[in-house]
Order: sequence, then structure tokens, then C-alpha cells
Amino acid sequence: MDLDPSSFDGITAAEFARIVGGMSDKEIAATMRGEHRVEILEAIFGRFPDFFRPDRAAGVSQVTQFRVTGGPAAHPEDTFEVVIEDGRCWVADEPGERYDVSLRMGPSELTKLLTGRGSATMLVMRGKISVRGDLSRAATFSSYFDLPKA
Repeated sequence: MDLDPSSFDGITAAEFARIVGGMSDKEIAATMRGEHRVEILEAIFGRFPDFFRPDRAAGVSQVTQFRVTGGPAAHPEDTFEVVIEDGRCWVADEPGERYDVSLRMGPSELTKLLTGRGSATMLVMRGKISVRGDLSRAATFSSYFDLPKA
């Protein structure tokens, strides 16, 4: 299965989750080392505001950094920041040096986390996701979103 970023506008997030959910870790890793890596990551993170639930995030001010490894040798890691503040959610144009929590993971772990195929707690315990910063903020992050499951 190959993810084609040109088709992302025509598929729903649930369809995207189903497609990614049907891919093996090896297929995901190979895809995310390829030429469309940045476009795929931008499409994934660009949809976070669409699934944000401001009613669940009342009073929350949080910067969550995602550091996605597994890229090509010339650019092995990409960083995205999801910002929640004043009942709004957006993805920062450029990641900053200040964050509340930083999550570092490979592309397979990212897709497992976002499609409900993996437990964040278990992925952290197994060393598949490393966490810097406030662990309680990492634990509550997903509760602010209604992400489609695979």
C-alpha cells in the first residue's frame, strides 16, 4: 500500500486511518523514508485542529511537540507542534524551543497512536515513544481530540 498525498483532499480522516491501519510497520516505515514524507506528516498534523474538542480543553494552555524519526538519512527527524490555548488548537508554523511535553517516536508508533491501534502507555513503557516534559500533559493530550480509529 502506498500513501499518495495528492489523494488526501479526497479522503476522510476515517478512510486515512483505515488505510494506514491496514499497513504493516515495515510498509509505514518504508513510506515515511520516501519522497512524500513531509507531505504526509503535514497532512496528518494539519488535521489536528479539525478534531479538536474545545469543550474538553477548557482552561488548557499546552504545547505538545511531536518529533517523528525514521526519515531519510539527509533528514531523519521532523518536528511538529500542536498548540492548545484559549479554546483553540493550531499547528505551529515552526517548532519552538519551549514546550510542555515532547514526544519522540517513529512513524509506525505515530500511526498506532493516532489510529487507536496502540496504547500510548504501552508504547512509552516499551521505549517506543520517549517523553520529555510533563508526563501528565502527555497522558491527557489525546482526550482533547476525537481522532478517527482504524
